[in-house]
Amino acid sequence: MKRNYFKVGAVLAASALALTACGNDGGNEAAGEDKKLNIAVFNGWDEGIASSELWKAVLEEKGYEVELTNSDVAPLFEGLSSGDYDLTTDVWLPVTHASYLKDYGDEIEDLGAWNTESRLTVAVNEDAPIDSLDELAANADKFNNRIVGIEPGAGLTEAMNEAAIPEYGLDDMEFLTSSTAAMLTELETATNNGENIVVTLWEPHWANAAFPVKNLEDPKGSLGDAEGIHTFSRTGFADDHAEVAKWMGDFKMDLETLYDLENLLFVENDTDDYQPLVKQWMEENREFVDGMTD
Repeated sequence: MKRNYFKVGAVLAASALALTACGNDGGNEAAGEDKKLNIAVFNGWDEGIASSELWKAVLEEKGYEVELTNSDVAPLFEGLSSGDYDLTTDVWLPVTHASYLKDYGDEIEDLGAWNTESRLTVAVNEDAPIDSLDELAANADKFNNRIVGIEPGAGLTEAMNEAAIPEYGLDDMEFLTSSTAAMLTELETATNNGENIVVTLWEPHWANAAFPVKNLEDPKGSLGDAEGIHTFSRTGFADDHAEVAKWMGDFKMDLETLYDLENLLFVENDTDDYQPLVKQWMEENREFVDGMTD
């Protein structure tokens, strides 16, 4: 099992194609236009890492120079609103990042949802003695009175604190928040030891396939229904880069395809040098990749 999950650095492309009056393979960008892009990536959110790494490779094939910058949630939205970043591919709506949209929604632009099958979850080992969140409080001792969470500033953590924990009477359980990597380490350890565990998780995430877990039912709907994963840009990005904005707006990726990419990046290989793996995946899925920039 891959252990060094999220050590991703900002990586500059080695070169950019020279601009010409005719543009590049995309054919629509004006001569002399800035071809440098900065995509901001949430720390620890693998669907954002995977989609950003994929877009970096695709855009570089089209002559762009792409930098990926990791960030926690609040600084990412602040940086996008101030124009320090051009894009981010991992904004969850209508629930997870709703509070950030209240603060920054007027200063950033929604380019559209590329997946609408996503949801926040609370997961347990598949042989755990409960199947629903409304059974957890009465069985808290079977899980050492602990819920293992992710980053303190994550929208999932906010949903737990403001809705799931009070609505299901889980206030007496210890809610640990640190990082997604730490949560996955705890999940792996519990799995290896055959122990019960409760973690906050989400779909899409490769851990749903890599570990024997099940999502607890949420009869009160405290974590919301299915969500969309949106690409957002800084204000004015579509005016500056109409071609890329259109590609991003038209982009769609279902869970099966996303899990295939995530499995290659995060499960089958123990590396944080994702670009060679992304390019391998692109060659194996060329029809899909070509459709990203039609």
